Amino acid sequence: MSYDNACKYLSEKYPTQFATWILGTTPPSVEVIKTELSIEPIRADYVTFLRTQERILHLEFEVDVEGEPPVPLRMLDYWVRLYRRDRVPITKTLILLKESASARRLTDTFQVENTQHHYRIIRLWEETPEAFLQNPALLPLASLCQTSSPNQLLGKVAEELAKIEPTTERNQIAACAEILAGLRFKKTLIKQLLREDIMRESVIYQDILQQGEKRALKRSVLDVLEARFGAAPPDVNSRLEVLKPEQLRGLLRVASICVTVDDFISHLT
Repeated sequence: MSYDNACKYLSEKYPTQFATWILGTTPPSVEVIKTELSIEPIRADYVTFLRTQERILHLEFEVDVEGEPPVPLRMLDYWVRLYRRDRVPITKTLILLKESASARRLTDTFQVENTQHHYRIIRLWEETPEAFLQNPALLPLASLCQTSSPNQLLGKVAEELAKIEPTTERNQIAACAEILAGLRFKKTLIKQLLREDIMRESVIYQDILQQGEKRALKRSVLDVLEARFGAAPPDVNSRLEVLKPEQLRGLLRVASICVTVDDFISHLT
C-alpha cells in the first residue's frame, strides 16, 4: 500500500526524528539498517529498522491488522531473527494508522504456553497532535491523531507545511501528508487544503505510486507461480524485488505461460 511506502520513506529519511519519538530521547547516532530478512512470513519491505549505539528499533506501520500470519506472531518472528543475527536489545513498535474494531482489540503480547513476547503499540488516533505538528518529519502523521475537529486539524497540517523550507523538502513531506490524510479525509477536502500541484510535482509522490504498482505486480507474479506450481523457490521474491515495473509486467506474462518453474527462473537471469 502507498501508506506503507509513505511511512517507510519518512522514517528512513528522518531516522533520528523517528527514533527520538519512539524512545523519548535523542540517541547520539541513528542509522537505517537495510536488512535481508526476506524469508516468509517476514515482510521487510513493510517495515523500518533503525540502529542506535545500543539497540535496534523495529518500526512497523499498519492499516489493516487482519491476515496471516497474525501480527503478534510476526512481531515475535522479527525479534527472533534480528536478535539471532545482531544480539542486541530490540525495541519493537507497531504504529497503527487507522482506527478499526480489530485495531482496537489487538493486544501487545504474543503468548502460547510458556512463550511470551511483548511489543509496543501506538494507536495514532489516541495520540495528541501537538508534537507531530511541531516536527516536519512527523507532520504527515498529525492528521491521523486525536482530535474533536478533524477538518481543523488538517488545516493546521496545511499551515505547517507552508512553513517548511526548502521547497523540495516541503514538497516531499506534503506528498506524504496527502497520502496519509487519505486514511481519514475525503479526497475533495484534501485537495482544498493541500495544494495538489505540489503533491504531483513531488519526487517521492511519483516514487510511492511506482512502488505501489511494483508491489502489486510482484505479488501477482508470486500468486500465479503459487497457483500453477506451488510455492516459488525462496530466492525468487528477492530477485523480483530489484526489478522495475515494466520488467515485472513481462514476467507476469511469463509466469502465466511457462511450462515449469525452472523455465520461469531462466527469464530472471
